[in-house]
Amino acid sequence: MRVAFASAQGTHIDQHYGKAKSFFVWEVGPHDAACVGRIVPPQSKEGDSLEDVLAARADSVADCNILYSLQIAGPAAAKLVNRRVHPMKAIGVTPIAETVARLQGVLRNHPPPWLRKLTDRS
Repeated sequence: MRVAFASAQGTHIDQHYGKAKSFFVWEVGPHDAACVGRIVPPQSKEGDSLEDVLAARADSVADCNILYSLQIAGPAAAKLVNRRVHPMKAIGVTPIAETVARLQGVLRNHPPPWLRKLTDRS
């Protein structure tokens, strides 16, 4: 499954979804995980509507199953959900490797229905 992390340097979940300068994408399985790329989402410009900015950001990560960030507003989360990307909020600045390891543990040990559903579409 593909997981995106809002991160400045690719080591920690440390950015707000709407202000993130980059999303680091990991391919995560029950036993293996690797960073497979970085997405630079479109940044808002003067004259852009909020709707257009949110849609463009969501489109940039639409091939991911989950997106972790420090914060995400309701309308932005809704845009992700509409693209079948599950938004998750980290509790404070968190190492990406730690989050990946926890996610792998869940994948190995009876993932909850919402996560099984996401992995079925990968």
